[in-house]
Amino acid sequence: MELLNYQTLKQSGYQGYILESAPEKVLQFGEGNFLRAFVNYWFDVANEKAGWNGKCVLVQPIAPGLAKLINEQEGLYTLYLRGRENGEKVDRKRVISSVSRCLNPYEQADFDAMMAVAVSDDLEYVVSNTTEAGIVYDPACQLNHTPAASFPGKLTQVLYRRWQAGKPGLVILSCELIDNNGRELLKCVNQYVDQWGLEDGFRKYVNEDCTFCSTLVDRIVPGRVKDPAEVEKMERENGYHDELIDVGEVFGVWNIEGPAWLEDKLPFRRAGVNCPVVPDVTPYKKRKVRILNGAHTGFVLGAYLAGFDIVRDCMQDGTVRGFMNKMLYEEVIPTLPLDKKDLEDFAGAVQDRFNNPFVDHELMSISLNSTSKWRARNMPSFLEYIEKAGKLPPCLTMSFAAYIAFFSSGIQALNGSGLVCRRPKGNEYVCSDDRWVLEFYYGHRNDSAEDLVHAVMANQRMWGRDLTQVDGFEEAAVSGLKLIREQGAKAAYAACL
Repeated sequence: MELLNYQTLKQSGYQGYILESAPEKVLQFGEGNFLRAFVNYWFDVANEKAGWNGKCVLVQPIAPGLAKLINEQEGLYTLYLRGRENGEKVDRKRVISSVSRCLNPYEQADFDAMMAVAVSDDLEYVVSNTTEAGIVYDPACQLNHTPAASFPGKLTQVLYRRWQAGKPGLVILSCELIDNNGRELLKCVNQYVDQWGLEDGFRKYVNEDCTFCSTLVDRIVPGRVKDPAEVEKMERENGYHDELIDVGEVFGVWNIEGPAWLEDKLPFRRAGVNCPVVPDVTPYKKRKVRILNGAHTGFVLGAYLAGFDIVRDCMQDGTVRGFMNKMLYEEVIPTLPLDKKDLEDFAGAVQDRFNNPFVDHELMSISLNSTSKWRARNMPSFLEYIEKAGKLPPCLTMSFAAYIAFFSSGIQALNGSGLVCRRPKGNEYVCSDDRWVLEFYYGHRNDSAEDLVHAVMANQRMWGRDLTQVDGFEEAAVSGLKLIREQGAKAAYAACL
């Protein structure tokens, strides 16, 4: 079967939208599955729906990468968006044509090509997703390196060349999963301006003419299809061979923090896609952490003890789903600062996302580091609910009891793999968390429910405070833990409804 490219695509009879040639308006650091299922998808839709007429030049952030494959396929790849939307199963296919080429700047010719893009009159945006470790200042980087090893170093080289050529400033959209990603990136660039002794005019250009935007990305991207039989079926249906097939969930939102004029400059509002420009992404991050991530941490530990193994099956059980929804709609949403309907719509989408028929999301994979997760994702909602309502939130309180139950259920051993426990249906499982957390639970393995709950709540290293001081919490958690141990976690969840 022929490799995907424009000629092969025409021969395959593909009827979807394709844009073969357009100005290169985006320089994108990162060529992996996520950006191709997210940023390049949004720009592709903008080409179709808003007449944006632009292409993205991709850059490998590190030496090994996908440049060769992407260029062999002339930037084309097949994206499948799969999941549930408004309760209905969705499986959409789209060939993405918003990518022109991919550069490997660790080869001199491609480094020169990157610098040529830097001074292009067509260039308007820089996009990046170089992982959480990508936005780091590395003092070993020098201006004359080809290229600088760090992503902020490369970006400084690009912007300096552009400033020297007298070209307008750029909009930089950072997608790395760290707080204030745009501001942190700008801070690194300013450090290189200092270290490399660059001109004051360039410093002004970076800080005033360029617009560094923090953004919040939200789309689960499993990436490559692993089942060879499924790949073969896809390619037989498509009529071409695609080395870059990508898979993401249907849901997606890109919150971009920036000035009001950016909403008109970006093509996304005109295209009608879910990429709003907002004055501050902080409330949207809080929404994601407390609703999406908080839902996971809030129900999965008890659900695992109740005999469930994957998230989708939990959503098809009325008790577990009802517990999660009550926790979100009655206990979490009232503590958040955004519009109530916006929050309820987001929570409704969460249920669809968790019920994705194409993703087997294992509860044990979500259980990793649950102590710090409950503290970051659930404890703020718990405490703010008490402050607002003057009483304990029943579902969040039970989720804390389930957390303790998960780390203390039939403890068998503590070994190099983690804390070995046994769940009620008989199989052993391994709790993975910070070693000191596992040692704590192993040390308290013979405690009564009362003593264990007190020790957990009083451990300020875990929670940053003494939770025994929260009125009524200790007694409620003891009651919840006993109910889980005596009647099972599902019965405990049902007691909250």
